[in-house]
Amino acid sequence: MSDIILGIESSCDDTSAAVIKDGMLMSNVIAGQSVHEAYGGVVPELASRAHQQNIVPVVSEAIKRAGIEKSDLSAIAFTAGPGLIGSLLVGTSFAKGLSIALGIPLINVNHLHGHVLSHFIKEDETTEVPEFPYMCLLISGGNSQIIIVENYNKMSIIGQTIDDAAGEAFDKCAKVMGLPYPGGPYIDRLAAEGDSSKFKFSKPHIPGLDYSFSGLKTSFLYTLRDELKKNPEFIEQNKADLAASLQRTIIDILLDKLDKAVKLHPEIKQIAIGGGVSANSGVRAAIADYCKLHGLKAFIPKRAFTTDNAAMVAIAGYFKYLEKDFCALDIVPFARVEV
Repeated sequence: MSDIILGIESSCDDTSAAVIKDGMLMSNVIAGQSVHEAYGGVVPELASRAHQQNIVPVVSEAIKRAGIEKSDLSAIAFTAGPGLIGSLLVGTSFAKGLSIALGIPLINVNHLHGHVLSHFIKEDETTEVPEFPYMCLLISGGNSQIIIVENYNKMSIIGQTIDDAAGEAFDKCAKVMGLPYPGGPYIDRLAAEGDSSKFKFSKPHIPGLDYSFSGLKTSFLYTLRDELKKNPEFIEQNKADLAASLQRTIIDILLDKLDKAVKLHPEIKQIAIGGGVSANSGVRAAIADYCKLHGLKAFIPKRAFTTDNAAMVAIAGYFKYLEKDFCALDIVPFARVEV
């Protein structure tokens, strides 16, 4: 009998559902929310309302595309956090209700673990996956972490941001440049046309393996402020170079800490990246080049699995299902990870 897991993701502004059958991806449906573009960022109340509208049709479509019936499901995995609490409540409540209705187990998934395990999403038998232990650089809008992955359900954070995340730096700097939300993809496209050595921005000097991006954001803001006083057209005339220089600085910060982590853990021979920022072209190329230079194997995720999606929740839930690691119905979602 097959193990079939329904995954539900609702941590931010994307409503997603996916079906995993015996470790193989059968469907992955995502409904985005364009309503936030006018506000330059995600509005939590609007996000939770949109999830309420989207979750039933999204789950229904995921089950339909997988070619199964609800009665075929073995368990339901859902994102318990971190994320926007209102959005998480929608996914959590729906998962609980469906679990009760079908009489099947409920599995809580840490959103960040889902990103880390996205490399194990198999679309066919040829999918190559990392071998344990490996190191994962998790870079998203809300988190920047270096993680040692010992097995599917055992991970150790050895470095993380002490303030802002890399994705936030991309989006906030893009916003002050007047670029649409989300700004990361616009920075990526502009950077391909710019000179990454044109502008110099502040890099933090944080001991150990922890990250900081708040100083970079301040440095970027002050550069724009000072230059705009001299030339009101400064941003428009230098958009590509600003984007390229910003992207290069963020990549340098990320690689500096990753290199230190690799040297502290010579037993690690494989490096993976995950999270929304791992979709960035410059980041992907830099990680691939770094691993090639140091004789390491790089695992770069498919772009469809870098942003928030239920396939990563379903695969993380699948591995917890194999260990019968279920949760009770009184579980509550959480907004932040307590360190």
